[in-house]
Amino acid sequence: MSKKFQTVGSLLRPQDLLSYKHQIEHRDDIAYPFYADFSGYEECEHQATKKVIDQEIEHGLEIITDGEFSKSMWHLDFVWGFAGISRYIAEHGYFFRDKDETQKYETRRDIGLRITAPLSGKNHHFIKIFQRQADIAGNRETKLCVPSPSHIFGELSWSDNIGGKDSVYSTPQELKAGLIQAYKEFVQEYAAAGGKILQFDDCLWEIFADDNPNSPYTGENIDQETVQALAAEFIDINNTVIDYGHSLGLKMWTHNCRGNYDSRNMGGGSYSKIADLFLKQLKYDRFFLEWDDDRAGSLEALEVFKDRSDTEIVLGLLSSKTNTLDDESRVFRLLEEASKIIPKERLLLSHQCGFASCDGGNELTENEQWAKIDQGQKIAQQYWGE
Repeated sequence: MSKKFQTVGSLLRPQDLLSYKHQIEHRDDIAYPFYADFSGYEECEHQATKKVIDQEIEHGLEIITDGEFSKSMWHLDFVWGFAGISRYIAEHGYFFRDKDETQKYETRRDIGLRITAPLSGKNHHFIKIFQRQADIAGNRETKLCVPSPSHIFGELSWSDNIGGKDSVYSTPQELKAGLIQAYKEFVQEYAAAGGKILQFDDCLWEIFADDNPNSPYTGENIDQETVQALAAEFIDINNTVIDYGHSLGLKMWTHNCRGNYDSRNMGGGSYSKIADLFLKQLKYDRFFLEWDDDRAGSLEALEVFKDRSDTEIVLGLLSSKTNTLDDESRVFRLLEEASKIIPKERLLLSHQCGFASCDGGNELTENEQWAKIDQGQKIAQQYWGE
């Protein structure tokens, strides 16, 4: 098996675990991590996690995750674990693009976040998740995936959590400081617990791409100076926490995509339009980038990494959204194209995203998922010879 093939993190959940997750989705009278609310849930999650880690090892994966079996959604479970956050069912979910690329596709609705007290990342449940994962994985390398600070800053900023009469934070700058502190508290405890790799997942970079027709920041009558200032704010928030992670000896990775829910996406936006912002300025050690279709644009965006000799790029040329194997000739062609820009030894291969960013997962079976993972291993072995 090849160390050059990587997975983003999430894998399809088994049906017995999903039966609990589906109940969680429709209730907001329960408290994260919900174990006390559902008899047998914690043990089911533990056993499912053990099984999926065994499968990861069987299929030769170098970096082990828990398949994100501990999560309902790729990002919000982590936020629910902060002190000072209350979860509720909103009037509507997120809106993705349906497969016809025109109709809206609504997600689950338990996405409401209410700040009830100053945020804190101390004693976070994800530390227990990591410890369980590491215990099962044994001496194999593991990583933990959480949402980037800037992504959560964006979601909280675009809600009614700032500036109201009873708001904990009066201004975006107060929220920024509080959120960074909460992340630092979590990162410190993760490093103290033995964590080595922390991956920040992020789906907001492309809203700053002016070729993204689905962004609120494209079109006429947009104050681009304000938009660019917000992008700079996002970069600063992330880099502040990345620097802190590095100071503790952590490897800091990131994954970026344009949404992944029930095999659907949230929009477009090419990397070339944001390369000088997020690719060039963010201080991550490894970037997982989505390049499974034409929305990502040309690989020329990789030019910004040329002088960052310690930075690795994982090309998401394969698709986790489909139930068929990928076109290998396309993958080899793009790997060759990328290697003319970035040395081959700094490149890796993955799917564009996980197979189940939210617990329902993409539209394929577990057997199809593992066949696609095995294909990725085979391509990487053929291309890199290792």
